[in-house]
Amino acid sequence: MSIADAAGAYRAAEEAAGERVARHWPEGHGLRGWITTVDHKRIGRRYMVTAAVFFTLAGIEALVMRTQLALPEGKVVSPGVYDQLFSLHGTAMIFFFATPMLFGFGNFLLPLMLGTRDMAFPRFNAFGYWVFAAAGLFMFSSLLFGVAPNAGWFAYVPLSGARYTPDLNLDVYSLGLLFLGISTTGSGINFIATALKLRAPGMTLSRVPVFVWALVVTSFMVVFALPPLNLANAMLFLDRRFGTKFFVPTGGGDALLWQHLFWLFGHPDVYIIVLPALGIVSAIVPTFSRRPIAAYPVIVLATVATGIISFGVWVHHMFAVGLPQLAMTFFSAASIVITIPAGIQIFSWLGTMLLGRVVLAVPMLWALGFILVFVLGGVTGVMFAIVPFDQQSTDSYFVVAHFHYVLFGGAVFPIIGGVFYWWPKFTGRTTSVRAGLWSFWLVFAGFNLTFFPMHIAGLLGMPRRVYTFAPGLGWDAWNLLSTAGAYLLALGLLVTLSTLLYSLRRGAPAPPDPWGGETLEWATASPPPTHDFAVIPTVYSLHPLWDQRTLDSFHEESRSPLHVQADGHDVLRTTELDAEPQLGVEMPEDTPVPFVAAFGLLIAFTSLLLGGYLAAIAGAAVFGFSLMWWLWPRDRPGSSGGGERRGEGEGGGSAGGEREETSA
Repeated sequence: MSIADAAGAYRAAEEAAGERVARHWPEGHGLRGWITTVDHKRIGRRYMVTAAVFFTLAGIEALVMRTQLALPEGKVVSPGVYDQLFSLHGTAMIFFFATPMLFGFGNFLLPLMLGTRDMAFPRFNAFGYWVFAAAGLFMFSSLLFGVAPNAGWFAYVPLSGARYTPDLNLDVYSLGLLFLGISTTGSGINFIATALKLRAPGMTLSRVPVFVWALVVTSFMVVFALPPLNLANAMLFLDRRFGTKFFVPTGGGDALLWQHLFWLFGHPDVYIIVLPALGIVSAIVPTFSRRPIAAYPVIVLATVATGIISFGVWVHHMFAVGLPQLAMTFFSAASIVITIPAGIQIFSWLGTMLLGRVVLAVPMLWALGFILVFVLGGVTGVMFAIVPFDQQSTDSYFVVAHFHYVLFGGAVFPIIGGVFYWWPKFTGRTTSVRAGLWSFWLVFAGFNLTFFPMHIAGLLGMPRRVYTFAPGLGWDAWNLLSTAGAYLLALGLLVTLSTLLYSLRRGAPAPPDPWGGETLEWATASPPPTHDFAVIPTVYSLHPLWDQRTLDSFHEESRSPLHVQADGHDVLRTTELDAEPQLGVEMPEDTPVPFVAAFGLLIAFTSLLLGGYLAAIAGAAVFGFSLMWWLWPRDRPGSSGGGERRGEGEGGGSAGGEREETSA
């Protein structure tokens, strides 16, 4: 049977089994369905849309700042407003756009790539989104009241202490990030559990897509990197509100302790942002090179190595604070070594393209643009790993240029490429090729015109975080170019948004696999049904949709109750290493409890900010009672109360058809 015939047989088997499965996977509608859903696809889309809204707001702040700096002695905004704009811009882009947007990709795609029907903890997943949205509302609304964060996204003490910033600005910062940390940590745990326990039978660790590896490594990094940041923010809030002395030298504290705790999170966070973006590129390049990715084991090893090494380089952000020379030598070496895994991935993509037949579709252009700007950002990153250069260029606009090449170039380019790549799967619609090309070239030109001149301005001595500058310092032309580039970049992003919105209304219906992709998400309809897969396949290859045996299994397994799981709202659980079938697990239905729990936390954090401690306790009580309701054991209609239900299927032994329930 040819691949085309196998795909047709799969469609027929999917349609026949889908009618039975769909009865147990209803989709809620209206306001109630919107609030109560635990469908990973709807939650993933919400993450992406909400993060895009925050990106837009932060981008408008950037345009105001660039307008202020277009000419010497600008007077567009006051110094106080400018401080709030640049602080909230950085905080939003790092914490409320990049990671949540990439986690939105993960929420939508991870179960589909793994060949399962949902995340491991669906209600926890919904709770994470509502907490993220509430934390973003908490943070951005502060700008309306003039109390947005105003000490930079890094909030260095003592300037962020109560003595120098007595208003609520830094309380908003510390509490907002603590609030958001609940969502980010929970999402990381959910991704890890899903990837380890809900892979399709046969999807061993050596057959897991690179994007999934990147997301899992990122999730482990989140779990280990966020505690230092959460601790630092809790200590800062206690210092400011209750007079503790964690960061006050006269009280036995240490101002540098903040920098150590912050950057112990902050530098791994660069790779928390970049690694899933690299995973997106590793999904796009093979599809449009028409061949499997080169050196798969090495690229996975490089991804894991990046996650580990990233925890040993944080001090290169502190080379100018007076640390011992020997310590700086070790961290300088580690900062150079961490470039090796990134280089391995770049050579893997180049090798894949060299050995394949490259198709310059719109997603591939974004991937190629990413490679170029990310390499440029990596070169300047190596320069900062050299202690003398770092000390000379610290706090200059050269730093601003570098991290925008790494973070905007390293995250936004793959994100937009990924949106164009998976847009047919997200929406069921195709996009205009011509409009996609316009969006890429405008963004590419605008990005480089905005940020490349900042390198030169920085080398000419322009410091970062300045509200304005005097004429005649040699910075005028470079700032004017950067501002012109910012408006061109904004135009390119507006064209991108318009292209996507137009396709929602006028785009042609998308087939299941418009690009000829290799991974399992392209086996489902566009957009996928609520249950994702009516038949859970057996995976025999790293490239399941390019593999005849895997395609045949869609049809063959349609007769297996173990692979169809048509008797309930169930997913198939498998072993961690070899993905052998174990149990059919009953998943939670739609519920408003995650929304109520997140609302209780919003009340608690807002009341803490305003000093209403009794109201904060009330909000915590709402959260606590929601958890009790969430976790309270109960029998569902048609449930056997956690008993066994045996099915048929190879590889599962006597446990192959058992069924258990999960309350998450």
